[in-house]
Amino acid sequence: MKHPEIFSIWSSYDVDLSPEDMVLAMERRGLTVCELSDEHAAVLLKREGTPAEIGAAFGAYAKEHNLTFPQGHLWLAVRLCSKEVDAVAILRSWFELFAAVGVKNAVLHLDGHSLGAEASHEEVIAANVEKLKQLMPYAEELGLCICLENLGGHFAHLSDLLDVIGRVNSPALGICLDTGHLHIHDRDMTQEQFILGAGELLHALHIADNDTSGDQHLMPFGRGTVDWPAVMRGLNAIGYSDCFNYEIPGERRLPMPVRDAKAEYLKAVTAYLFSL
Repeated sequence: MKHPEIFSIWSSYDVDLSPEDMVLAMERRGLTVCELSDEHAAVLLKREGTPAEIGAAFGAYAKEHNLTFPQGHLWLAVRLCSKEVDAVAILRSWFELFAAVGVKNAVLHLDGHSLGAEASHEEVIAANVEKLKQLMPYAEELGLCICLENLGGHFAHLSDLLDVIGRVNSPALGICLDTGHLHIHDRDMTQEQFILGAGELLHALHIADNDTSGDQHLMPFGRGTVDWPAVMRGLNAIGYSDCFNYEIPGERRLPMPVRDAKAEYLKAVTAYLFSL
């Protein structure tokens, strides 16, 4: 792994900025890759034009400022199995936007809530599989990899994600490891074990720390207790080469000069991690 090429910060670090101003902020910090957040994507989708037109224009603007978005986060509040909204149709618009921006790996939350607390684990898995089967042909056509993120509840474990991926059987499905979620919701599996188990399916990362009291979205080596050497052992073992992406909204409520300084500190943190 070569950290200058894959060092990334989720664009929600600058959630208070317009998509274009966020690009300028990332350029000022010297970043060349970034994860497009669902907040910035939602702003883009409200603009006039088709998702493909909007995405192409924004992607071109970002490239003018030496920034690309190989990773993006799809609609964060999506309820894939909801009967109230057509989540599949809405996500198709997001797919079009992301593909036009240049996103290759799009992170998706599966739906553990819409069927209600009385639903069995098997019912939840089956419902999500059905919806993904409707979505995957479109992702395949656009060249997107849909990366299923480990969450809590029905999707806390790597085995849950692998079960879904096996049933859907699409080359457009992968995995996103959220180190913070794993640290809270599956204490029986180490970060290294998750990464080795995901193997070549791992195409996205949400690097975040916490002290297990909540999903605090912190930088490494602060108050959090994630085992970072184990993370790096796993990534090195599988030859991971996609975005090493920090999802750290817990660090962003700061004046811009301090936010910039934290981003600079992250470069040093990343260099240390990649030396392990």
